[in-house]
Amino acid sequence: MAEIKGVIPAILTPMNEDESINYDELRRQANRLIDAGVHGLFPFGTNGEAYILSEAEKMEILKVIVDEVGGRVPVYAGTGCIGTKDTIEQSNKAKDLGADILSIISPSFAKASQNELYEHFKAVAEGVDMPIVLYNIPARTGNVITPETVEKLSEIPNIVGVKDSSGNFDNMLQYIERTRHVEGFSVLSGNDSLILWNLMAGGTGGIAGCANIYPATMASIYDLYVAGELETARKVQDSIRSLRNTFKYGNPNTIVKAAVELLGYPVGKCRAPFNQVPDQGIEALKKVLEENAALGMS
Repeated sequence: MAEIKGVIPAILTPMNEDESINYDELRRQANRLIDAGVHGLFPFGTNGEAYILSEAEKMEILKVIVDEVGGRVPVYAGTGCIGTKDTIEQSNKAKDLGADILSIISPSFAKASQNELYEHFKAVAEGVDMPIVLYNIPARTGNVITPETVEKLSEIPNIVGVKDSSGNFDNMLQYIERTRHVEGFSVLSGNDSLILWNLMAGGTGGIAGCANIYPATMASIYDLYVAGELETARKVQDSIRSLRNTFKYGNPNTIVKAAVELLGYPVGKCRAPFNQVPDQGIEALKKVLEENAALGMS
């Protein structure tokens, strides 16, 4: 089984002007990120606009990524749906297409009890023979996977990790504390600003949107930590603050995609209506990208 560790970009989904997917650019972006030293790829995550892609598009994206990656790094596939049956179906399709690891987001829209969430994830784990990473992002789904529920789920053999995008460090810390006794269980940060602190607390890395912009910089946080160069790792972690500050100008996914476009890669805009960055935001991005380029960030 692939090790769940390092910095894994939630790779964006390049699009043409008509909002169709630009698969040629998707392949180029995959190679760009791998060449920069990232430790995995996660297509159609939040930064890949999973929320606005059809199921057929997701499977085609996965097919292209698996083909282009060619086993160089693990490929994570986000196959979580609102319904349990649909999640199992999408997960088995991803398995057939060659994904290495599944990322299963909590169901959304309808409020779920913790027991309902437990039974949902348990059924998915029983329905697909693949390693599963739970995905907690309550601000987007309306459902939180509590530390107690993660601890229970960690006892299921093929539930091997959890990604926490709550932004609440104590929640992520409790995930680590409650699963430390389970050999091989990984806790990943879904907040790019907390990757180093996740590692220092006993986590194994992060799934990072900012790695679309600065793949080498983001990957080096993990590499420096593993090498014991903590002070340098801290400086690198701190270096993305100016970029993160530009997220106030719009949806983070939209900001990330606009930044990659400004770097000269034809990735297009996010799908409407989530595709607007005000002029003030574009100017702020240009300034940050120029300043960070002078610092050698890439």
